[in-house]
This record gives sequence, structure tokens and C-alpha cells, in this order.
Amino acid sequence: MNKSFNYGIYTDLIKQYISYKRSLGFKMEDTEERLRRFDRLTVTRGEIFIGISRELFDEWSIPFPEESDVTRYSRISILRQFSFYLQIIGYNSYIPKLPIYKSTFTPHIFTKAELESIFQACDKLFLKRKYMYSQICVMPTLLRMLHSTGLRVGEALNLKHRNVNLDKECLVLRACKNGQDRLVPISKSLTEVCKDYFVYKQKQLIDTGPDTYFFTALNGSRCQVSTVYELFRTVLYKAGISHKGRGTGPRLHDLRHTFCVNALLKMSEAGMDLYYSMPILSTYVGHQSIEATNKYVRLTSEMYPDLLNKVNNAYRYIFPEIGIEESEVNSLTQTIQK
Repeated sequence: MNKSFNYGIYTDLIKQYISYKRSLGFKMEDTEERLRRFDRLTVTRGEIFIGISRELFDEWSIPFPEESDVTRYSRISILRQFSFYLQIIGYNSYIPKLPIYKSTFTPHIFTKAELESIFQACDKLFLKRKYMYSQICVMPTLLRMLHSTGLRVGEALNLKHRNVNLDKECLVLRACKNGQDRLVPISKSLTEVCKDYFVYKQKQLIDTGPDTYFFTALNGSRCQVSTVYELFRTVLYKAGISHKGRGTGPRLHDLRHTFCVNALLKMSEAGMDLYYSMPILSTYVGHQSIEATNKYVRLTSEMYPDLLNKVNNAYRYIFPEIGIEESEVNSLTQTIQK
């Protein structure tokens, strides 16, 4: 927590709340920033008593200029959770109902032709002059990794060399979005791409020690998500794929959507029972619940209606305990990676 954070009557309680949630494994950067903004609002309003009133919550819930529905929903949800916390520790605090929100956003599912164009475009990126902070060199490997594993871009950029086991063909992810670690097997083709990138770094005299980041700029500094987003826009342009603007995409995160949808489609076409395959995919991509995985598929209903019918039929009943043999798990994992 930033030591300079000192605004109003909720400052210390917000710090306690953030610390508590982080102790449970949650990443709280966005929540911390939103609650700081809320604390500033209480100063503006001249609040002197702890406990969120309905009037205060209503003012916080007023839409900001050009704010999207999903951002407003998230902002209200964050304060609602903090208000729950205040009640737990003994304060009388208002708990509103969350506003009705239904996302109409549909992710872009990249076609095989588009993916080929993207990979060709990122392979042809070059520097017009020597710039040691450039991150262009990571794009061919990074985009292939996101496409073939469904990793979140932050998860990929957090990888250190010790986490990329090219001998055992797996990635070890630490403290992911839901505060969990997970092991991600990778394909032989991606393993070879990573090996080539590793050799390239060594030839450029970039530090490849076990505690250094796997994806780095030419000077060895850690890659920044914002810069990767900008480079991805450049790749899309060179690949001839139109970008329709912020919030519309195609977005870098759509590589993850594409992976999930294609993995489920392949398993369905292979005749696999989604009763077994959905939990495997859910674990593989780091979802807390199968419902989160199911949402990826539901967003592509127009593309794969037959697959959706199978998913819905598979989950009409409550799950009993299932025992999956190790050989069956390995078979499913290999299918996801193909």
C-alpha cells in the first residue's frame, strides 16, 4: 500500500481491508485504486461517521462520463464488498443490490487464416534503429504462447526462466489471478519456439538466469503490458485485420477466448463427454469455477450452437464426485494442446 495514501475517515479501514484480502491470495490493485477514489469522495462530502449511508452509496453509483456499464458495475461491486466488510467488523453500513447488468460484448474468435497472418506479421517486425527498451523481440514467442495455452497476458509476462521448464514441457504459474499456482503443459511446437527465443536471448547477451523474467526487452528489463498491447495493434495492422476501436477489438485477450473455444470444440468433435472435459479445461486455464469456462462458450453461441447444446445438456445435473484415471487426464490434456 502506498504510504502517501491518506485521505479521509476510511483510509485505515481500506488499508486493513486490502491487507486482509491480499492475505487470502487476491490481487487488489484495481480494488485499492477504486476505494482510494471512494475515500476522496468522502472527504469532498465531509463525511465524519464510519458506515456507508444509502445517500453516499447512491452518489458513488452515479455513472462517470463515458463510463461503460461493465466498469460501473465493477466499481459498485467493489464498494459493496467493502461495505460487507464494514458490517462484519461492527459498523452499520448500507448494502445495496447490484445493478442489473448483462454483457452484450462478444469476443473476437480468430480464424486459422487470421492467426497465420498474425504470426507472419509478428515474425516480420523489425527495429529501424537500435533501441534497447524495445519489446518487439518477444512478440513472435509471446503471441504463440498466448494462442496455444490460453494464458492471460499478465501470467505470461510474469514468467521467470525458472518457471519455463523446456525439458519437461510445462510452465509453472505463480500467484495467478485467483491467487492460485498452476502447472500448464505446453506442446512440442511451442517448446521449440521457446527454445529458439531462449537461444536468441543468449546470443544478445541478455541475462537468462533463473530469477530473471522470460519475456524481456533487449536490455533485459521486464516487458510492460501496455507496450505489448500497442505492439499487438501494430501486428493486427500489418496482418490486415481491422481494429474497431477500444472496447471492441480484436483484443489481445481474444487469443485466450479463441483457445478456450477451439479446445472445447476439438474435444466435442473427438466425441469426449463434456462432463469430463470441461473441468479439465477449467483447471488448465485457471478458472475458479466451471461456470466461468462455460461463459466463454456461451459468448460464441452463434458460431458453435451444437457445442453449446452439448455443454448445457452436460451440466443440467448436480455433479457427483468423479474419478478420472491419470491416463484419461493425460489424454484430455494432449487433446487441448493439439
